[in-house]
This record gives sequence, structure tokens and C-alpha cells, in this order.
Amino acid sequence: MRDHVREINVAGVTLIADAAGALYWPEEKLLVAADLHLEKGSAYAARGVLLPPYDTAATLARLAHLIGRYAPSLVVALGDSFHDGGGPARMAESCRAALSALQRGRDWVWLAGNHDPDPAGNIGGRFADMLALGALTFRHEPSADPIEGEIAGHLHPLACIVQRGRALRRRCFAGDGHRLVMPAFGAYAGGLNVRHRAIASLFGPRAFTAHMLGERRLYAVPAARCLSD
Repeated sequence: MRDHVREINVAGVTLIADAAGALYWPEEKLLVAADLHLEKGSAYAARGVLLPPYDTAATLARLAHLIGRYAPSLVVALGDSFHDGGGPARMAESCRAALSALQRGRDWVWLAGNHDPDPAGNIGGRFADMLALGALTFRHEPSADPIEGEIAGHLHPLACIVQRGRALRRRCFAGDGHRLVMPAFGAYAGGLNVRHRAIASLFGPRAFTAHMLGERRLYAVPAARCLSD
């Protein structure tokens, strides 16, 4: 197994978690990324909060790298792909062209999120509320009741541990072998501590693993070792 990836089992399905924050299902040639939050920078700028307007290009470039690595037949964007409903219209033509190039020759599914619940025009792909495939179900928000094989986003999990005397915070996958919450992929996306009730309540008390994203590898950390804020 390469250093930058780790096998994660969900409902009996072996998935490849990449340190870049995406998930690959080899048997289905499916690549999934959650919470891209494209055009978050321009959304903030419209409210007078100035951020460098490069988040969409940076996020698509990272996604392009993964598509080049895995050559998926299907890409699933797991909701909140745009930061708001006006995001697609604000995309620069260069970013629109880059997105079109990524979609060429493969199926692309946009799942509805709370930030982008409605289908958008001129961004390619097809739209769905959720996607069920084999033993797995992909949706944006985790279900309140446990669902075997659920892959979700929305909560932007982040783990904090003490390493060599200092606190280390990283985005992470959070899972217990039955369901999985994915890290946010977007360049400007924030994070929510895995010990927060919104995440911890999805699993048994501390009975899950935080697969923390490192620079070149993932680190599996029991939830009991993770610090709360």
C-alpha cells in the first residue's frame, strides 16, 4: 500500500482513503470528494469580506491531480460543491473550462447539499439527492439514525491530538466500519472537532477512528485519543 493512501472498510467494502482528502472505490472506479465549497472566496467578497479569489482554481487543481492518479469512471461530488447557489454563475471561464476537462470521458454526479440544494446550469454532470451503489449509500448529510454503508460529508470532521508536546489539528475521515464521514475537500472549508456531539453521536461513544490527513500519509487515531476543543 502506498504511503499516501490507507484502506478503510465500510460495510464490508474496501475503499482507498487518500491523504488529499478523497475516497476511491476500486471495484466501481469511483472517486468521491465532499464539500468542495467552490466560489467561497467570491461569496465572502460579495459580503465585503475579502479573501484571495483563488480557492476554486486551487480546489479543482487538487481534484485534477486525484483524477489523474486514479482515472475514475465516476466522480461523485458529495454536496456543498458550491458555497452558495450563485457560485456557478460567478465561476471564472478558466475554472469552468478546467471543470469541463475533468468531466470529459467520465460520469459525474453532483449530490445536493445544504449550500447548493438545487441543480445548477452550465456545470456539466448530472444531479441527485443521493446515490446508492452496491452496499454503499452516498449522501451529503449523515442520517440521524445509523445506516449501514453510509458515506456522508457536511460536518467537515477535524481531529486534534498532542504530538511531541504540541497540539496537532488535521482534517480527517471519521468512521467505525459501518459508516464514514468524509473531510471537507475545499481549499477554504473549515472543520468541526470529531469530539463535537454532531459527529461523535453518529457512532458509539468514542468507538470510531479518525483517519487524519498528513502531508504524505494518513494516520489512524482512535477517537479516545482525540482532544476536544
